[in-house]
Amino acid sequence: MEDKGCSREEVLSFLAGLRAEDLHHDHILSSMCTIPHPIAVAVHEMFSATNLGDPGLYPGTTKVEDLLIHSLGELMHLPDAGGYSTSGGTESNLQAIRIAKKLKPEAKKPNIVVPASAHFSFDKTCDMLGLEMRIVPYGTNYTVDTEKMAEMVDKNTIAVAAVAGTTEYGMIDDVPAVARIAEEQDCFCHVDAAFGGFVIPFLENPPLFDFAVPGVDSISLDPHKMGLATIPCGSLLLRDPEVFGCLNVDTPYLTVKKQCTLAGTRPGADVAGAYAVIKHLGREGFRALVAGCMENTRRLVAGMEACGYCRVVDPIMNVAAFTGGDAPAGWTVSHTRAGHLRFVIMPHVTRDVIECFLADVAAMQA
Repeated sequence: MEDKGCSREEVLSFLAGLRAEDLHHDHILSSMCTIPHPIAVAVHEMFSATNLGDPGLYPGTTKVEDLLIHSLGELMHLPDAGGYSTSGGTESNLQAIRIAKKLKPEAKKPNIVVPASAHFSFDKTCDMLGLEMRIVPYGTNYTVDTEKMAEMVDKNTIAVAAVAGTTEYGMIDDVPAVARIAEEQDCFCHVDAAFGGFVIPFLENPPLFDFAVPGVDSISLDPHKMGLATIPCGSLLLRDPEVFGCLNVDTPYLTVKKQCTLAGTRPGADVAGAYAVIKHLGREGFRALVAGCMENTRRLVAGMEACGYCRVVDPIMNVAAFTGGDAPAGWTVSHTRAGHLRFVIMPHVTRDVIECFLADVAAMQA
C-alpha cells in the first residue's frame, strides 16, 4: 500500500486499463456466465453496502432474499421451499452434502454417488468432508446410467446426485429414476441445476427435474448464469426448510443468534439484483430469452455441420459439443474431458456473433 493515495481519475484510469485486458464477451463462447442485465447492475449498486450475514441490521434486504427464494421455489414447483442465497453452485452443492452427512450419522464410511458429469465442486466437497466419491459412468446421451447408480449405492451412501444441465454437454439426468434410488436406499437426493435451473423450466415440454419429482430433497440453481444476475449469486433450495437447522452454529454477537449459512458475511447486492431481474422479466421474459438462445444454438449446430464438424449429441439446452476440428484463432471455446469442442450459447452470444464465428470457421477451412 502506498503512503499517499491517488486521485479518483488516476485510480479509475489505472483499473480501466487492467479491465481492458480481459477478454471481450462477444468472443467468449465457452462460459456459463454472461453480461448481467442492466437492472441487476443498477440494483447491485443500490444494495452494495448490505450484509445478509447480520439480517437484523438489514431487514429490507433480508425480505428481498426471502422474495428471491420464494420466486425460485415457485419456479421449482415448491413455493414453500426453504433456501438461501449462496456464492454459487460450488457452495450450494457443498451445503447440500453437508446436510446429507448430518442426516445419516450412522454411516461409518460415508460416500456419495454422483454421475460422471458431476461438477468438480463435488471433488472439493468430498475432500473437505472426508467422503468417498463414487462416480457412475454415462449411459445414453451422456446422462447417468441409473442402473449402475443403483448398484453403487450401499448402506454408507449418504446422498445421490443428479445433474440438470450438465456442464460439458447440457444434458439432463433422469431425475425421477435417481430420486427413486434415493428413496429405496434411504439417502438424500440432490439435484445440481446450477445451469439448467434457469433454462429447463422455459423449454417446450421440459422434463421433470425439480421438486415436482417425489424424493428430490435439494436443488442448486444459479441466478448469475442464465438468470442474468451479477456475480456471484447462487441458491440452495430444500424441500424441508427445517432441515437447515442441522447446520446451525451459535452467533451470539450478531442480530440473529444462530446461522446455517456457510459464509458469515453475505452480500445483499447480488441477491437484490437477481430478484430485480426476475421481477422485471417474469416468466414471459425468460421464455423469450431461452427461446432466443436455443434458436442460436440450432444455427450454430447447422453451421458447424455444414463445415464438416459433427455434433456429439443433440442439444437439449443451449450447450453444444462437436467432433471434427478446432476453433479459429481469436475465439474462446473449451473442450470436454473427452476432447470434444464445447460451446455455451449464452445471451451475449447473439446471432451476429454466431454468424461471425461461422464465417471464421469457413475461412479457416478454405
